[in-house]
Amino acid sequence: MRWLRRLLVFLSIVAFVLVAVIWIRHGGGDLFPNRTTDPEMTWDQVEVVANLELPPGNIAVSRSDRVFFSFHPEANPEVQLAELIDGNAIPYPTENAPTLESILSLRIDRQNRLWVLDNANHGTGKPQILAFNLINDRMIHQHDFDKVIAPLGSHLNDFQVDPAGRKIYIADASIMAKNPAIIVYDTQTKISRRLLENHESVSPEHYVPVVQDKKMQIFGVFAIRPGVDSIALDRTGEWLYFAAVTARHLYRVRTRDINDESLSPGELAKRVEPYGRKTMSDGISTDNQGNVYLTDLEHSAIVLMGADRKMRTLLKDRRLRWPDGLSFGPGGWLYITCSSLHTVIMESRETVQSHAPYQIFRFRPPAGAVPGH
Repeated sequence: MRWLRRLLVFLSIVAFVLVAVIWIRHGGGDLFPNRTTDPEMTWDQVEVVANLELPPGNIAVSRSDRVFFSFHPEANPEVQLAELIDGNAIPYPTENAPTLESILSLRIDRQNRLWVLDNANHGTGKPQILAFNLINDRMIHQHDFDKVIAPLGSHLNDFQVDPAGRKIYIADASIMAKNPAIIVYDTQTKISRRLLENHESVSPEHYVPVVQDKKMQIFGVFAIRPGVDSIALDRTGEWLYFAAVTARHLYRVRTRDINDESLSPGELAKRVEPYGRKTMSDGISTDNQGNVYLTDLEHSAIVLMGADRKMRTLLKDRRLRWPDGLSFGPGGWLYITCSSLHTVIMESRETVQSHAPYQIFRFRPPAGAVPGH
């Protein structure tokens, strides 16, 4: 049985080396500074929109008050895309549903189209973007991203559509491959460009999230540390704001610069500017007054960064379990999904269901905005 002992020794060495490589590449991390303060708003100003059996991912609310959301892919849902009707999650679309692999983000543009982004399980499948006409709920656009734009290990996490409905700006968080970037997709030509790859503005810093007392480090060796995730346009479409979850700063770049194909990578990088110090953020949105809203996953909070680039804490309550997606709706309401990923990632279906219900909330912040973003 000497061969068996040698095999076990060899396998043990391989396992040790593999764990060491994962630790070096993905492990460890410092504690992120707490930049929240006492909240300006009270919980009685928050409404429950829905109680769900599985955690929601992102959300988009139309100007006619239709509420669409994804079930977070980490929960392995049977239904990925849904519309909230009379408090119930109804699969969307109800007819001629396309094949979807891994949906997280969705947005409604000013042309009344629902855009849906499929990251295809970290690029192991075929990442794609689709659009539905909300007048008749028919799919009117579909595009597959090739492996140059969305390679293996990519994670097309979130996106924004410009006011004209032509340019889409996509955040590739690249959790596995660790090559984060911003993708610009032209809806008319169907041409994509991959930009700012591994630039400091899209890269995570060496912090590990701690959410409601749980350190987000899988098996003690893989810290949940996505690259660029938070991404938003100002309401004129002039500025694109973005940041990695564990980055200390929010960055921005003019859309005219990121759309300028004559700029070299180095020249474009020089046009990126740090905008302000932020919290550990996930979801992001903007309003008509130029304020930027960020969800703080570590402190169950919603913060506002004003035009003065200073932060205020609007809401802070443990019922905001990993506040994730944001979307303005009619009447000045800002909708929030709570994905509660600290109770979901790498957990069994039974454990996930034991933490139900999962909520979608809404409240009225200081200013409103065009619905859908």
